[in-house]
Amino acid sequence: MDRQAEDRSQRRLYLSLVVPMYNEAEMCEPFFARVLPIIESGTDEFEIICVNDGSTDSTLDMLRELHARDNRIKILNLTRNFGKEIALTAGLEHASGNAIIPLDADLQDPPELIPEMVAKWREGYDSVIAVRSDRQSDSYLKRATAGLFYRFIGRVADTPIPANAGDFRLLDRAVVNALLQLPERTRFMKGLYAWVGFSHAYIEYSRPQRVAGKTKWKYWNLWNLALEGIFSFTTLPLRIWTYLGFAIASIAALYGVVIIVRTLLYGVDVPGYASLLVTILFLSGVNMVGLGILGEYLGRIFLEVKQRPMYLVGSRIGFEQQPGSLPEA
Repeated sequence: MDRQAEDRSQRRLYLSLVVPMYNEAEMCEPFFARVLPIIESGTDEFEIICVNDGSTDSTLDMLRELHARDNRIKILNLTRNFGKEIALTAGLEHASGNAIIPLDADLQDPPELIPEMVAKWREGYDSVIAVRSDRQSDSYLKRATAGLFYRFIGRVADTPIPANAGDFRLLDRAVVNALLQLPERTRFMKGLYAWVGFSHAYIEYSRPQRVAGKTKWKYWNLWNLALEGIFSFTTLPLRIWTYLGFAIASIAALYGVVIIVRTLLYGVDVPGYASLLVTILFLSGVNMVGLGILGEYLGRIFLEVKQRPMYLVGSRIGFEQQPGSLPEA
C-alpha cells in the first residue's frame, strides 16, 4: 500500500460525486450551497453527477438551472423511477473521476467528511467507508430494525458486510471498474461494495437530521431492501429448509414408532382429531413458507435471464461522451 500511496500523492485528483435524486426539489439549493465550497477547496477537478430517478416534482427543472450556472453539475435523467440501487449504478457508469463518492441529497451524509476521505485515499486505501457511529436522528424502530438486520446479515452472508455503513464512501476507480463488471439486475449495493474486496479504511460520523423534505424510505421499502440483501448474498434460507425437512421427518418417524408401540400395547385409540388438525395446519404453513423462499430465488432468476437493461436514460446534460452500451430513450 505504501507504493500505491506514493503514486496517489503525486496524482491529480479528479473527483466524481454521484447523487441519486428522487423528488428532491427542496434539497437542490441547500445541497449545492453546502457541497460546492467543500469540494472546490479540496480537489483539483470534480464533477457532480445528479441522477434524476424519475422525479415527479420540479427536481429536474432545478437541476437544469443549476447546470446552467455551473457546468460541473451534470444531469443523468432516467425515463422513470428505477430505484436508488439502479440510480447509483447508472451514476457510477457515467462517472469519469479517478475517485468516486456516492452521496445522498438529503445531507444526512456530511460532505465535510470528503476531505478526510480524500486524505485516506491518498494514503493508499481503495475504499474509504463512512460508518454511522450514532443514529439518534433515526426513530427507535428504525434503529432497532437496522441493528437486527446488520447482525443477521453479518452472520449469514457469504461476504461480510460492514454494519451501519451506507452508500456514503469513497471508491477508487479500480473499485468502480470492478463493480461495473457485476451484471445482476437486482442489486444490493452495500453487499456489492463488500463483495469486490480491495483495501479499505473506516471513518465514523454521527448521522444528522434531514435538512429539508421527507425521506423516501418507508418501512416497506426498507423491508424489501433487507430481503434483497439476504437473498442476494446467501443461500442459507434454502439450506435451512433442508435441515428443517430432516428434523420434521425424524420427529414424524419417532412419533410413528410411538403410535405403533402404543397400538400394540393398548389397541386402537380413536381420539386424536385435534392433534391431527394442528399437525396438518402446521405442516401446510411450513410448506407455504418454503415455497415462498423458493419463489424469492426463482423470481431473481426470472429477472436475470430476461437480460433487460438495468435502466433507460431519457437525457444526459453536461456529458461530453455518451457511453454507447447504455440505451437512451
